[in-house]
Amino acid sequence: MVSIIKLHAAKSVSSRAVTLGVSGLISLSFLSGCADDDMQKSVPKTTDAETLYNYGVDSLHAGKYRLASAEFESLQQNFPYSGYTGNAELLEGYSYYLLGEYALSVQQLERYLQLHPTSPDAAYAYYLRALCYYERIGIVSRDQLGTLEAMDALQEVITRFPQSSYARDAQLKIDLCRDHLAGKEMLVGRFYEREKDYQAALGRYQRVVQDFQTTNHVPEALERIVEVSLRLGLVDEARQNAAILGYNYPDSKWYRFAYNKLKNHHLLTKKTRKPGVKSTQKQKNLAAASQKAVSTKTDDIAAVTIPPIGSQHAQIPVKNTAHQAQQVSTLPPSSKQMPDEKNNGGFFSFLDPVGDFFSDMWNKIF
Repeated sequence: MVSIIKLHAAKSVSSRAVTLGVSGLISLSFLSGCADDDMQKSVPKTTDAETLYNYGVDSLHAGKYRLASAEFESLQQNFPYSGYTGNAELLEGYSYYLLGEYALSVQQLERYLQLHPTSPDAAYAYYLRALCYYERIGIVSRDQLGTLEAMDALQEVITRFPQSSYARDAQLKIDLCRDHLAGKEMLVGRFYEREKDYQAALGRYQRVVQDFQTTNHVPEALERIVEVSLRLGLVDEARQNAAILGYNYPDSKWYRFAYNKLKNHHLLTKKTRKPGVKSTQKQKNLAAASQKAVSTKTDDIAAVTIPPIGSQHAQIPVKNTAHQAQQVSTLPPSSKQMPDEKNNGGFFSFLDPVGDFFSDMWNKIF
């Protein structure tokens, strides 16, 4: 009898849980539906494409990006053949970008490019699409597939519009993406080194020196090649990479570390350059010979061509992002850098960072 009562109680509790779960789902669906209904109600009912377009612009001006995207979408659905439809498609993609909904922005921009492949605004659409991929780059400790996708999208901007300011800014961002990928290789290499898998660590450091020569990670990579080579008993390779490091980065802390390691292993010679001391012509010739010797080895050390000291890439503004390992600006170039723009701004000047871009569009329409 007691068992029957317990079984009945358990069934009752289970039924209540199922009922509550269903009720919760219905409530969530109802709330979601209400939110969508509210958004639809906020979109003005009009038969005038121009008025609806201006409502969308006003919403962007007020910072109501979701409402703006809904208004631009409504314009496209109700007036597919209007002269404002193309601009609405582009502005809808921009609205999604400002909302941080980069997947939707990419989808909308690709739709725009399919419908208007020869549009004079195609360059900006490709650029904004690349920025959406760029914004989704993860921190250096995570998978870097997003970084590779961003590089491909940025490269497409350069390939299609090589003379535009979008291409120049895209190249800067590609360089920063490469620095991000180099940071990933260094992270993995340090892990292998801590695990005493020196051969695997050496391969990672060599890849940084070979494939990411213009990044800021090269000095550390060279120093760690010296360190790992000494642990593996590769004395000549250690000396050669230390000479290259001293020639290109004589004042860096990484050369001091490499110099001290050679000193601790009694591998210093009279020709070895001291940290912070200008190299003599003989030492320059020795470093050049070492670099040439390194480049001829296909199995041990990867070929390197280190740029001269001081050939740093131009910096662009930075802001805090989710990927703190490489903080970069995700904003388009300033209004003065935009091609074919008017210096006096216009109605769209509030739409930073593309104010003058849309000001020009406004002036063309009116």
